[in-house]
Amino acid sequence: MRRQDLADALDAELMERLLPASAVDAIGGWLAGGGARYAVGVGDHAVEYVPAHWAGLEPWPGAFPDRGQGTVAMVSRAQVVAAVRAAGARQEWSEALVASYVWGQGRTGYGPHRLKEILAGGAVDTAVEQAALALREADAVAGYRALNGAVRGLGPAFFTKLLYFLALAVTASGTPRALILDQRVARVVRSHAGRVGAAMGLPSAEAVAAWTWSDGGWTPHRYDVYLRWMAAASGQLASAGVRWPRSPSPDLLELALFHGVWDPTA
Repeated sequence: MRRQDLADALDAELMERLLPASAVDAIGGWLAGGGARYAVGVGDHAVEYVPAHWAGLEPWPGAFPDRGQGTVAMVSRAQVVAAVRAAGARQEWSEALVASYVWGQGRTGYGPHRLKEILAGGAVDTAVEQAALALREADAVAGYRALNGAVRGLGPAFFTKLLYFLALAVTASGTPRALILDQRVARVVRSHAGRVGAAMGLPSAEAVAAWTWSDGGWTPHRYDVYLRWMAAASGQLASAGVRWPRSPSPDLLELALFHGVWDPTA
């Protein structure tokens, strides 16, 4: 079989074998403990950053603290959504990227320098506006296509953060909804996929999983597979007797995987 045929077979099996019992137990335990505050939504999930480290970077979201502040501040997902919505209402699409990028980088020291280089390229406003239009008129995968390779230096691990917040801010149409996909989450899915492939007798299962769920550079097709699998797995959890919200909450699953709540190798 061709490698793509093997990948397609593994993707189909993944949709049949969503989360094993060990994952359901681990995620349920997290929701009953440290993750309990997110059972009503992930809007309060916040990261630390230092506003002063972003001095001189424009445009700066008006609702964010003054950059003369040298102490640590917090910014939540809900605050980023509000900042992106306000920026979009004024057609300040670069500002929307800044809000999501600050949240995505947190206290990482090289974040401001990288973002300055990205903004200097001059393609941000057009790309983000096109992504917002695609989210409104089509779906999350169309939004992904609009951003994929459109802005130099802005890879999917960061533009899916923007896409996630943008979809909430502009009330995106289509399902499944946009989600963040980064290296941490991809590695969890990769590990699970390798075990699913081995269980189904797929030749070179681990190699196929490593190719499809790499550390970055995901195709729009791979993002589509990810969104559909996450939505289905979220539905599984809603029926599993844990404290999972009854409303669609795939971003709660994304947060759990990011935090390493479930280790498929355990």
